Amino acid sequence: MCKNTSISLEFFNDYQIGDFFLATPERTLLGKGSFYNIFCKNKKDNSSEFLAEQVLAAFKSAKEHGFSNPVVVGAIPFDYKKGARLIVPEKMKISPPLRFDSGVASISPVLSGFEVIPEPEPSKYMDGVEKGLQYIASGQLSKIVLSRTLQLTSHESVDIHQLLYNLLRHNPHGYTFAVNLSDNVSDESNSKSTLKKMKTLIGASPELLISKSGLQLTANPLAGSRPRSENPATDQRLAEELLSSAKDLHEHAVVVRAVAAALKPFCRTLEVPDKPSLVCTDTIWHLSSKITGEIKASSVSSLELALALHPTPAVCGTPTDQAREAIYKIESFDRNYFTGVIGWCDANGDGEWVVTIRCAEAEGNSMRLYAGAGVVSGSNPKGELMETAVKFRTMLSAMGIEKEEI
Repeated sequence: MCKNTSISLEFFNDYQIGDFFLATPERTLLGKGSFYNIFCKNKKDNSSEFLAEQVLAAFKSAKEHGFSNPVVVGAIPFDYKKGARLIVPEKMKISPPLRFDSGVASISPVLSGFEVIPEPEPSKYMDGVEKGLQYIASGQLSKIVLSRTLQLTSHESVDIHQLLYNLLRHNPHGYTFAVNLSDNVSDESNSKSTLKKMKTLIGASPELLISKSGLQLTANPLAGSRPRSENPATDQRLAEELLSSAKDLHEHAVVVRAVAAALKPFCRTLEVPDKPSLVCTDTIWHLSSKITGEIKASSVSSLELALALHPTPAVCGTPTDQAREAIYKIESFDRNYFTGVIGWCDANGDGEWVVTIRCAEAEGNSMRLYAGAGVVSGSNPKGELMETAVKFRTMLSAMGIEKEEI
């Protein structure tokens, strides 16, 4: 079962806006400065192969300048052709997982007196779900993931450091991150006003896309969910209901089959669970399948594996290309880095990449939050709207915003 814990601040206090930060169950990474930038914007040949080539070039340059095992870190958007934000940091700190204790006080709010603008409006989102169901009924799609946003604007700047701390405290078993999306990178010469204007992708994802260590890989797709309840009996009922839901089990199976099919060409062995298990965050129960395998060649990097998987049906739909095109027609906004991937890969090819969900883009005194829901046969618009509302809670709770305020 999930429980709230709190963190030791020794490593975390070194973070400042503009750094790369990623806390996982295995390790904590903090990247400062930028030795090599891989922004890859608006290039005709900006394919996944081109991106991988640019990373190899970055590693080569870093080694020539004395890096023994350089690491590339950063974010890739939902549509990677729209501009990956990857860097080789000048300084890279890697520590064991953050230590937990039980004595820290409740979280501090990071915004007050804010205005909220949803895009689309809830009724328009439900109209979009109806359109998605029409694609499914016509046989064009088996699944489509449709999302919506909340734009929050305040009279004060977002306290990124406090927000990141709150996310770490509330999501100790997940993947908590902060990634700089601005062209400028933090260093000691940056003024406080400059740091406040940086755009930061921040969140706490429950979903590991892929990790690789030597020849071993792990993927952990999540699909199918239920809200948590503060009442233990109700919470248990919701969990059991999820495990027996034909609709959610079908949605989950679609994702697992797609992940296994994408990984199979790279693998000597691949173990896929016969049925999903349950994992949870503070706010949501998820169906989860932990897929493990041994790859054929250690030269295949974690980034190559991530690009082969991205986007999975968990964040896009299936068939992938048709679902993506339907998303572009239905959604009224650019997802940017939401439902993309964030993570790291070293020169040996080892690394971790996480699905960018339960997140927001923060800049100055505004934040844009994102949430989506998987639509399959049997879905209903009101239910999918409610699912997105539950998924917003990860960020809203970390911001100190109560349900009644949204």
